[in-house]
Amino acid sequence: MTPTLVQSQLPRAGAPPRVDRCARARDWAEIQERMLVPLVEAVYERLEVGRGTRLLDLGCGSGLALLMAAARGAAVTGVEPSAPERLALARERLLPDPAAAPRGTRLVEGAPEAATALDAPEYTLVTAFQPIGCATGDAEELSALLESAAPLAEHGAAVVLAGWGPPERCATSSVLRVATKLADPLRHPRGWRPACRDDLEEVAQRAGLKPDGSGRVACPFGYADMDSAVRGLLSTGLFDAAVGATDQEQVDKELTEALHPHQRRDGTVWMPNVFRYLIARTR
Repeated sequence: MTPTLVQSQLPRAGAPPRVDRCARARDWAEIQERMLVPLVEAVYERLEVGRGTRLLDLGCGSGLALLMAAARGAAVTGVEPSAPERLALARERLLPDPAAAPRGTRLVEGAPEAATALDAPEYTLVTAFQPIGCATGDAEELSALLESAAPLAEHGAAVVLAGWGPPERCATSSVLRVATKLADPLRHPRGWRPACRDDLEEVAQRAGLKPDGSGRVACPFGYADMDSAVRGLLSTGLFDAAVGATDQEQVDKELTEALHPHQRRDGTVWMPNVFRYLIARTR
């Protein structure tokens, strides 16, 4: 992520009807997704992703991490269980001409089981780059995805999980609290929560995976102006419940106010963040 994701966090299902999901998906692809590029690059470098890698990316969104792996020579499969609008953009990026698609490229809407193919070898790497540790219930959702995906990978395959770092090292944490303040917790219980130290290890344990290393990566969120910052953060889906409980104008106003301390004299918005990744292994 150039001052650049997660996700998103990875993208949230169940957005209120008033949210324009197609516009949000476009904002995600054009503004927010690149914020996680440093995280993806660090993981690919450490695991030497390249020719011979058969990658399954869970919550692939609009496909930037898949493009980066394919550029290294990997055969890539992306699964998107909850954001069809983002998956449509991934198809535009990776499969504009299926006949000329990168070797082994597949994009699947639905659960990981949908990525099975009788004639395909097992995956050597499974990734979930949408960072958890920001929304209530995201760890449980990721555990369920991993439990479904692990049987598709070969024995000892690497599984990469990503999460937000400590709130004190993530400037964006204070901005995300706006989502919780405005949302109705009774109707929309998926509010913001501080990241916990052992989030990733607990997810791996629940999914039957064996931890095998971790790392931290600086992923600053940098935006050209305030409008881009607001649109980028809204595209994560983390503010959808707040929009449903109040209205778009109120959310935009309070989000802009929360971003003001991070706006520089030249109008750009800059928020330093640290993300953590865990490498686990299938048993």
